[in-house]
Order: sequence, then C-alpha cells, then structure tokens
Amino acid sequence: MKKVITYGTFDLIHNGHINILRRAKEMGDYLIVAISTDEFNKIKNKKAYHSYENRKAILEAIRYVDEVIPEETWEQKVEDVIKHDVDLFVMGDDWKGKFDFLKEYCEVVYLPRTVGISTSKIKEDLFRVNNG
Repeated sequence: MKKVITYGTFDLIHNGHINILRRAKEMGDYLIVAISTDEFNKIKNKKAYHSYENRKAILEAIRYVDEVIPEETWEQKVEDVIKHDVDLFVMGDDWKGKFDFLKEYCEVVYLPRTVGISTSKIKEDLFRVNNG
C-alpha cells in the first residue's frame, strides 16, 4: 500500500483544496492529511475561520481523505513520515523546494495550485463584500 501525506490549514474548503486532495489520493492508496492546530496557527500568525475540530470533521467527510492528524510544529514532518510509513509527501507548488529535506525519507512532489482560488482570496472577497 502506497501512503501519501499532505499538510495545510484547510480552512474554508474550496475546489482548490478538493483538487489537491484528489490528485494526492490518485498518487497512492491511502491519504493522510495533517492540518494545523489552532495553537500552531497562532505561532504562524494565522487565524482560521473554523476551529481545528471543525476543519478535521470536514476533511474526514471528504472521500479522498483516509486519515486526519494534527500538525503542531514545523519540525514534525520527518517524524510523521517515519511514524506513518509514508511513501510520498505532496504539497502545492508555492512551497516548491521547501520540503526537499524529506527526500531522504520519501518521495516529494509539488502539485500546481488551482488557478484563481485560494482561502486568502475568499477572505479578501468576503471582506470587500461586507465592507462595501
């Protein structure tokens, strides 16, 4: 069985998220999604609209996702790859090169992002609509 892992906040789920999850799952048999905890988001100076528990429940309902685990630190990726016997690490290509250190432990693939959509853009659009 080929195991794949990806990481992210996965707030305000949109077609870009679904595309990356679908493509990641197509590359293996079992997809693990590590999502940033609320505490880790604070460290990264990020604020998610949905709580960790809600984001986890939403991801668990997506058919491409087999398991959801918490991301609590930047450094845990090597430990996760080893602990979960991961064969492939997948991230969006805006992170290209940032996780190449994992090539010692598994294959690393950077997938193109869906053009024209991001959680940041959704938040900006909602702010603009609500503030005229």
